[in-house]
Amino acid sequence: MKSRDSIPKATIERLPLYYRCLDKLAKFENEDVVSSKELGGRLDIPSTQVRKDLSYYGEFGRRGVGYNVHDLKKSVGKILGVDKCWSAVLMGAGNLGRALVNYGGFNKIGMNITHVLDLDLDKIGNKIGDITVQSTQELEKIVENEDVKLGIITVPSEAAQTVANELVEAGIKAIWNFAPTRLYVPDDVVVRNEDLAVGIVSLIYHLSWNEEENQEQLSEDQQD
Repeated sequence: MKSRDSIPKATIERLPLYYRCLDKLAKFENEDVVSSKELGGRLDIPSTQVRKDLSYYGEFGRRGVGYNVHDLKKSVGKILGVDKCWSAVLMGAGNLGRALVNYGGFNKIGMNITHVLDLDLDKIGNKIGDITVQSTQELEKIVENEDVKLGIITVPSEAAQTVANELVEAGIKAIWNFAPTRLYVPDDVVVRNEDLAVGIVSLIYHLSWNEEENQEQLSEDQQD
């Protein structure tokens, strides 16, 4: 296996796609063996890229035979760290926070939201599913006692950096940030940003261009 720093970011981003596809093959299609061509074809990724991505982490499969689905799923899951479940603390019990807590798919990919914290006295003590919202003052104790490494931020942008600082000070090493703002954290803390507004604007951009092209084509047809 190559050193982590030498592995391209694009390769790391594709690993969850491979894992999800292998999981589907194993659970719902009863496939025992899959080739790089078939795996890549399902994901619109060239088979040469599939083989190259996996080669960063070792030797898998047999030439001319393919990959054992269950063995490769287990190996990729271990590489991703989803072979065990990581506890997470969620900061912000608003609508987005509630939606994330109520989503049932996180356990399948190695994450379990175990605590929800908020500053709002009207929210503290309320339940989201099976979780009782606690005060943010409990953060340090929770992280220390339960060895939590992952924090999720769903607070407004103006509060996000303060919350990030609190998470870092408590010992959190990875942050999933849904606030539309850049966070400044130490080098040993990993941040993944999910800016929903940027995603929507990107979709609107493509819709706008498609509409403009259609109008231009209609104008040309009318002139003909």
